[in-house]
Amino acid sequence: MQPYQEENTRRGRIEVICGSMFSGKTEELIRRLKRAKIARQTVEIFKPAIDTRYSEVEVVSHDSNSIPSTPVDSSSSLLLLAQNAQVIGIDEAQFFDEGLVDVCNQLANEGKRVIIAGLDMDFKGIPFGPMPALCAVAESVSKVHAICVRCGNLAYVSHRKGEDERRVMLGEMNEYEPLCRHCQNEAMKQKAEQ
Repeated sequence: MQPYQEENTRRGRIEVICGSMFSGKTEELIRRLKRAKIARQTVEIFKPAIDTRYSEVEVVSHDSNSIPSTPVDSSSSLLLLAQNAQVIGIDEAQFFDEGLVDVCNQLANEGKRVIIAGLDMDFKGIPFGPMPALCAVAESVSKVHAICVRCGNLAYVSHRKGEDERRVMLGEMNEYEPLCRHCQNEAMKQKAEQ
């Protein structure tokens, strides 16, 4: 029988970090990946190619912390690109296709640690992309919260300030604000009355 520690490090798992914008999801992803690097594990980080807000080749938090990454167009690319990694980080998972769930399961079944960060809901409060299914299959889910900019309670959703109704629209504080459930409902009422 192999030693416990060696056996334990080869068990795959899925970890999800979810919440609204400005809640620290990417910050937590970067923290976990840097710790894996300190532990001398091989790490690969991926992000959707459409996310070019701060950098085309880095995962960058709103606090400007960053880590090198590989932009990819589809979840199926991850299987080939993550072949030699022990730990795989995926940022902005809500922008990936639904195949991401099967890809993450396959990677975890191969003994890899898969750490995923993404919005759990869109700007209307509707579950977003593959995130709900990833939360369901993950061994651990960390829901992080921003603070509602209107009342100071825990934020529930990333409210879009403008009138654009596209589901996928990259943006920052100019376009989005974290709101609690109550303030979100009030904001949606005000928009409907306009």
